[in-house]
Amino acid sequence: MKVVIQRTTKAYVKVNGKIVGKINKGLVVLAGFNKNDNENIIDQMINKIINLRIFNDEKGVMNLSLNNIKGSILSISQFTLYADTTKGRRPSYINSLEASIAIKLYDYFNQKLKDNNIEVATGIFGEYMQVDFVNDGPITIIIDSEEWRKNNDKK
Repeated sequence: MKVVIQRTTKAYVKVNGKIVGKINKGLVVLAGFNKNDNENIIDQMINKIINLRIFNDEKGVMNLSLNNIKGSILSISQFTLYADTTKGRRPSYINSLEASIAIKLYDYFNQKLKDNNIEVATGIFGEYMQVDFVNDGPITIIIDSEEWRKNNDKK
């Protein structure tokens, strides 16, 4: 699983010109899935995302988590995070998980966020979406579970 996390003060997603998801302070999370992903990986990713200390405390230091600030998440499915651009000029998406399986993991991801008392707004899986938000900071962080696997293999 790969996520791009962007700290925001407000965000929304439109499908066919209609806002289908909207949040205020929190995170925009673009989530992509590959063939190695499973519920265990998602559980680890959820724990990392909601406890990542990337919000400012009273001294202006990034020392608070999404949990600490009671922030929300705008969750957007994003198969293009696994684009392979090593050959040619047209990206290959062969590393992205098949949509019929990815949607189940995406739904699990969003439900687990809610189970952790996070307010979650979403786009619509597989639809053309327009996402608009204010990147606060700007703060953008990429987390890739494949990197966790590589680091564990080195041990």
